[in-house]
Amino acid sequence: MNEEKKKAAQLLKTAKGQIEGILKMIDEGRYCIDISNQINAVQSLLKKSNMLILKQHLNHCVKDAFINNTGEEKVEEVISVLEKLIEK
Repeated sequence: MNEEKKKAAQLLKTAKGQIEGILKMIDEGRYCIDISNQINAVQSLLKKSNMLILKQHLNHCVKDAFINNTGEEKVEEVISVLEKLIEK
C-alpha cells in the first residue's frame, strides 16, 4: 500500500470513530449545533481521503495507462468522479 492509500485509510478510520461519536451524541440528546459541527468535520475527512485516493489514481493508474496508450479511458473515469464531487 502506498503513502496516499495509507493516509486515506487513516483518515477513514478517524471518520469512522467520529461517526460513532456522533451517533452517541444523538442518543444522548446533545445540542444539535454540536452534532452538526461534528458531521461537518467527518465530511471534511471524507473529502480529504477521497482526494488522496484520486491523487494516487492519477499518479499511478492514469500515468501507467498513458504509458500503455490507454489513458483516455482513465481520464474519462476521473472526469466522471470530479463531476460527482462538483455536484455536491
